[in-house]
Amino acid sequence: MSKKVFHAMFNDEEKLMHAAEKLVHDGLRVKDVFSPFPIHGLDPIIGVKRTRLAIASFMYASGGTALALLGMWYFMIHDWPMNIGGKPSFSLIQNLPAFVPVTFEFSVLCGAHGMAITYFLRNGTLPGMPASNPDPRTTDNMFVMEITTDQNHDFSADAIEGMLKEMDLVELSIKDYE
Repeated sequence: MSKKVFHAMFNDEEKLMHAAEKLVHDGLRVKDVFSPFPIHGLDPIIGVKRTRLAIASFMYASGGTALALLGMWYFMIHDWPMNIGGKPSFSLIQNLPAFVPVTFEFSVLCGAHGMAITYFLRNGTLPGMPASNPDPRTTDNMFVMEITTDQNHDFSADAIEGMLKEMDLVELSIKDYE
């Protein structure tokens, strides 16, 4: 049995949402959706799990906080202590209020950069990588729902095609793949 991938193209996000709800209700699994902008409420319908990007961002920001405090302690207290404006330079605790803005900003910098790099690596969208969208019109005004036969073992390719043709779609593309 050959594996097939179905790309159902819609011209409205509401039509896509209703089609996804009906297909999932009938037991079909939607692999992915390509759209020019995020469609709120679609993730729980097609079964996309929440990402752990926020946890990764917290870890990057915590690392940034630790690096900032360690760096400020080393530069301002241990290596070259200076009396600036009468502020004591004997310990980190005494100087902590002066270090809060720098610590916060460095935490945000590390969290944002780490999160962006993780996002690009995880999604494979680094510069120079080929696009994974099935149709270039998905970057302009069209919405594509991708369904594969290997994720829907209970349905034949003809049954999936029949279910998709009942939807209010613009175009249906069926391709074989290995």
